Amino acid sequence: MKVGVECYAGHRGEEEPRAFTLGAHRYEVRDIVDRWIAPDHRYFKVKASDGRVLVLRQDTASGDWELAGLVGAARPAAAGAKPLH
Repeated sequence: MKVGVECYAGHRGEEEPRAFTLGAHRYEVRDIVDRWIAPDHRYFKVKASDGRVLVLRQDTASGDWELAGLVGAARPAAAGAKPLH
């Protein structure tokens, strides 16, 4: 599923996701739990502002981002948080 991702480029110039949009909902990235690279993609395991852990994947050739998966069981969202669907 394609997502819009807002990134920050640190002193090395490598982009990291800071927030992402699914449909009409925007979620902040609270923490980057893990990251890894593959020949054609970069992966970020992130904790979103609603408490869920997701994997975001960036195509290194096109720069497009997609939601690669949800990690673990669904957690109850914090008061006022919007669901990821």
